[in-house]
Amino acid sequence: MWVPRSTVMSMPDDAPRLLITDLDNTLWDWFAAWYESFSALLGELESLSGVERSVLESQIKVVHQRRGTTEYSNLIREVPCLVEAAAPRDPFEVFDAALHAQNSRRVAATRLYPGVAESLCALKDAGVRVVGYTESGAYWTEWRIRHTGLDGVIDVLYSSPDHDVAAGIDPADLRTGHYDESKYGLRVTRHHHVPAGVSKPDRQILSTILREEGSDPTKAAYIGDSLMKDIAMAQSVGVLDIHAQYGLVQHREEYELLRRVTHWSDQAVAREIELGSPDRDIFPKLTCRAQFGELLPVFGLAMVGDK
Repeated sequence: MWVPRSTVMSMPDDAPRLLITDLDNTLWDWFAAWYESFSALLGELESLSGVERSVLESQIKVVHQRRGTTEYSNLIREVPCLVEAAAPRDPFEVFDAALHAQNSRRVAATRLYPGVAESLCALKDAGVRVVGYTESGAYWTEWRIRHTGLDGVIDVLYSSPDHDVAAGIDPADLRTGHYDESKYGLRVTRHHHVPAGVSKPDRQILSTILREEGSDPTKAAYIGDSLMKDIAMAQSVGVLDIHAQYGLVQHREEYELLRRVTHWSDQAVAREIELGSPDRDIFPKLTCRAQFGELLPVFGLAMVGDK
């Protein structure tokens, strides 16, 4: 949790007073944590069930697309080949070791990018409001914020509803025994859920954030890693857009696994690939190439060390 410092920095009068930040692959490497944890789950499921990985991946993708997320906690209860392999027992019981492997890797791999904590504290000390906006579901977003120590550093969070709740499932029935409930739920950061079905680059939520924060677009900055979602959305509203280039992962070989099981449409995947090429048609106003802290001069602050 952030604790105010004794020395408060001052900013130029024309500096932004509100930072709206994407979370995944902007504050932390969501992809690395997802890849490590999902790969652990997939490997254990293949070993325990005897089902070929290609079959697992194709059926998992169907569930992910139906539920609109690649972090669906009830996943193994809805994958037909796993239900069949576990019958007549509950897949959660039969594949318990796979769930534990997934959770263990998630805990170990979820961490802030270098410089994020120090930079956010510098912004807070200078009186900047910090708002987070993510398309990820409520449960895992709150868990990541608690796990990385950002509860209270982020003043307000906007996220998608919990996908498990949206599917008519009680999260308590899914997570008991696999997740530390003391790590869930925000104690300081206020959490608002965006309407179901609203996603980036729809300007609706960003406009709502500005209105609820009482901020003129010219007094706000937005940072995110996705050109097609974050930067395009910020530009449509008129806030200063900052591209978190350091968070780009689409070029990694491991990213193909996410594409094979993603909840995104084929059109969205194709568009993402297109924007990764040199002739992309979205150009950010500013770019953080190496780390998050490169945005501090926008607020009239000196960069903190990359520790």
